[in-house]
Amino acid sequence: MVARDGAAALTSRAVTAEADCAKGVLHTHFASLDEFIAELVLDRFARSARQAGALEAKVGRATVAENLQEVVGALLDSLPPAVVGLAMTRPAAASHTREGLQSGVPAFDAIQQHVTAYLQAEQHAGRIPAGSDAATIVLALVGTTHHLLMTRDPAHPADTAATAQRLLAVLLPC
Repeated sequence: MVARDGAAALTSRAVTAEADCAKGVLHTHFASLDEFIAELVLDRFARSARQAGALEAKVGRATVAENLQEVVGALLDSLPPAVVGLAMTRPAAASHTREGLQSGVPAFDAIQQHVTAYLQAEQHAGRIPAGSDAATIVLALVGTTHHLLMTRDPAHPADTAATAQRLLAVLLPC
């Protein structure tokens, strides 16, 4: 709805109308619209962390780049740029998001840990050179992905698959 109608169209009533539910339902579950936005962002970060956690089961399967591209692409596609913008620019939403992250909601730290463990396992399996610094590769990967997620322009959607592919081509050792 935000991507389609713009941030100004976001109201509690518009959310419940879009979801085709009673007008008061949003406030039954969330104290405010800002809390709803923050919880949406935290939920998408946690989903991405769970997906990154599933990487270790993929050791030795497909290519390392293909496995990582799934995680990077899913994170970049997890939230429309307009929602990220709302979460960053509405003070109460930003504050609630920070509080959620500080309380341990899995997000970028968890993603970084999971992807590092995955790359180290692939290194142990011989699919990444032994001298590669997996932790630094992952820091660059997750940091760049975070930057891209937070700074995308809603008016100019990027091809997330191509972006992830280019990023991995630069970061992964041959």
